[in-house]
Amino acid sequence: MIVFRFDNTFEGLLTLVFESYRLKQFPDAIVGGTGSQSLLFADTFEVVTDDAKAERVWNKIVEKSSLAGAHRLYRVFLSELPEAPLLIFRYIRLVVGSKVNIETDFSQPVVLEVVQIHRKVVREAQRIQMFTRFQQTAEGSYYASFVPQYNVLPLCIPHFCDRFADQEWIIYDLRRNFGFHYDRKEVVQITFENLRVNPQTGQLHQSLLDPGELQFQRLWKKYYDAVFIPQRKNIKVHRQFLPKRFWSYLPEKRSF
Repeated sequence: MIVFRFDNTFEGLLTLVFESYRLKQFPDAIVGGTGSQSLLFADTFEVVTDDAKAERVWNKIVEKSSLAGAHRLYRVFLSELPEAPLLIFRYIRLVVGSKVNIETDFSQPVVLEVVQIHRKVVREAQRIQMFTRFQQTAEGSYYASFVPQYNVLPLCIPHFCDRFADQEWIIYDLRRNFGFHYDRKEVVQITFENLRVNPQTGQLHQSLLDPGELQFQRLWKKYYDAVFIPQRKNIKVHRQFLPKRFWSYLPEKRSF
């Protein structure tokens, strides 16, 4: 059994692909992180991320398929599913080894699975963009946090930079403990060690909020309740478009 280990980054995975071809050794399993235990009776290869090698693999994917196809693999990687690294590797082997573009060859199980996972990740990113509710802080900036199913926050940042270009904001992923800060000029990735926030609701501690923020949230809930039409209530459809796992992060769904 051949096992490759990388550092859990997309660049590391692309480097792994490069090294696999260089060594003419193709993995039966791919594991992430230096803390992973070695498998018995397995030949294990440790991969050190190399941006130049990763770029060469990226360019080869674009050449043999398309730029959109390469970005599709990045989004599949952001799913963080255990099977994603090996799936991406097998997809790249298929791309490189084919004389034609296989992006839409759904007779290939690997292609079909990549497309299905990609669709789920994109849908999650769209939900984050739709359901994010900012809170105004005492400093005048805006804050929002949530627990996305997939690691989609990097995909959402261009949307928020465009939509809220004139405001300073922080968007934070509570599950993965990282976020992005925008100061009206540039975006920087950040991490908080002791973030005073309710992990169940994403609500900042009251001492960090603008004095009028809670009142604004109450007014928003009153508006939501006022436009609600009980006769048209359809919980099944409602949960389809707005999954219940988002409800606790929305002021209109919260009790005050």
